[in-house]
Amino acid sequence: MEITFRWFGENNDTVSLKDIKQIPNVKGVVWALHHLPPGVVWDENEIAEEVKLIQSHGFHAEVVESVNVHESIKIGNKDRDKYIANYKQSIENLAKHGVKVICYNFMPVFDWIRTNMRKALPDGSTALFYERKKVDNVDVRTMADSVLNSTDLTMPGWEPEKIEQLEALIKDYENINEDSLRNNLAYFLQEVLPIAEQNGVKLAIHPDDPPWSVFGLPRIVKNEQDLEQIVSMSSSSSNCLTFCSGALGANQSNDIVELVKKFAERSPFLHLRNVKNFDNGDFIETSHLTSDGSVNLTGVVKHLNDIDYNGYVRPDHGRHIWNEKSRPGYGLYDRALGIMYIHGLWDASNLSKGGR
Repeated sequence: MEITFRWFGENNDTVSLKDIKQIPNVKGVVWALHHLPPGVVWDENEIAEEVKLIQSHGFHAEVVESVNVHESIKIGNKDRDKYIANYKQSIENLAKHGVKVICYNFMPVFDWIRTNMRKALPDGSTALFYERKKVDNVDVRTMADSVLNSTDLTMPGWEPEKIEQLEALIKDYENINEDSLRNNLAYFLQEVLPIAEQNGVKLAIHPDDPPWSVFGLPRIVKNEQDLEQIVSMSSSSSNCLTFCSGALGANQSNDIVELVKKFAERSPFLHLRNVKNFDNGDFIETSHLTSDGSVNLTGVVKHLNDIDYNGYVRPDHGRHIWNEKSRPGYGLYDRALGIMYIHGLWDASNLSKGGR
């Protein structure tokens, strides 16, 4: 496996590339041009500048997260072909500068949802928390304002220009169900996969977060059946998954170890994190330690070691610890601890096989 670390840019992150450099064995930085709205072409000069900066610190820039999919593509309206053409051009531009994996998602309106960005844990740390009853009963505008006010930094998936059109966007989905959303994904893939394959780029879809319907909006990347349907949409080598243990793990019906056994070879990019689930549908993000949450990360990493997985792996959301002030879920300290835990699990698996 190749350890990477997500970074939001020089002017949009409390973590620096110099900080990341001090975490053992991090090979690459997962990046994006976060200031760009969904649907625009990523300018080749901007790409080159960001890649050069990342490489100047000794990292590769082979994974981008995310090139966001415009809502017109998800809805399947008359403008979708224009935005698909832009997406194709962005793929080509990124490939020219060494990008090999593009993580994207197909979640309507909201890329992810939490109700508390800094819920207190018993040890004094704080973490991202999802209270299902609150989501089921809160006004969607109140939820959006809460997320936007949680930090001065931009929050991918919650771009201000999108939130300004929130009510209209949700209304656009009134006649969209899971089947039609899935059809729109298939149309998108049919158009972009040939370009991705020609340019040696894997398009890796991220699971829904959380993996169930929110605010009455359809979601189609929730479980084993959904993942199977997506990989069956095309035999292209570029039709791939981003396997996220935390997003899928929030649904107690998902056996994460069995899922990684089935889909790891179709997943060039993995997000490893842990969540603690509650019977009422709430969940809170924990340390990566297997015993702290509901996700068997020990079993996940053991399988990756068993198959000599050589794709890209990054620690996902961390707690906020040691008084660190950071973007919710994306501080330095707990994600660095997560990397060392993942390394430890990998080394232990090696030893169990008689390796070093």
